[in-house]
Amino acid sequence: MQQHPPHSRALPRLRGALGLLGLTVGLLSGCDYLGVESASQLAEQKAAEGKAIGGACRHANRALEDCYTLNPKANKAAVFDGWRDMDAYMRENNLPVIAPVMPSPNAPKKPKEAAAEDDAADAPEEKKPAPAKK
Repeated sequence: MQQHPPHSRALPRLRGALGLLGLTVGLLSGCDYLGVESASQLAEQKAAEGKAIGGACRHANRALEDCYTLNPKANKAAVFDGWRDMDAYMRENNLPVIAPVMPSPNAPKKPKEAAAEDDAADAPEEKKPAPAKK
C-alpha cells in the first residue's frame, strides 16, 4: 500500500472550502438584484424625496417653515434645495402657484373659526337624559 503525505489529505478539504467561499461571494454580489439597498442609495433617495417635497411646497405657495412643519422627517437641506429650485423655475416660466388644499398649520384662523372653537372649548358638555325603560 502506498502512503500519502499528510498534506495531501487536507487538499480536498481546502478545495471544498475555497469553492464554498467562491459561491458565497458570488451570491452576495447579486444583492443589488434582490433589492437590497446600500447606505449611499438610501441617502440619495432621501435627498431626492426632500427636493420633491420642497418643490411641491413652493408650487403650493407654502412657506419653507410650513413645509418643514408638515414634513418633520424630511432632510431640511434637501427640502430647501427643492424649494429654491422650484422658486427659480416658477419665476423663469411665469408659473402661477397652486392653492393648497390643506390649510397651513401656522396660518392665522379666521375670526369666525376662532370664535367657534373657543365657544366649543368653553361650553360644558350637555348630558342627554337616559332612555326610558320599558
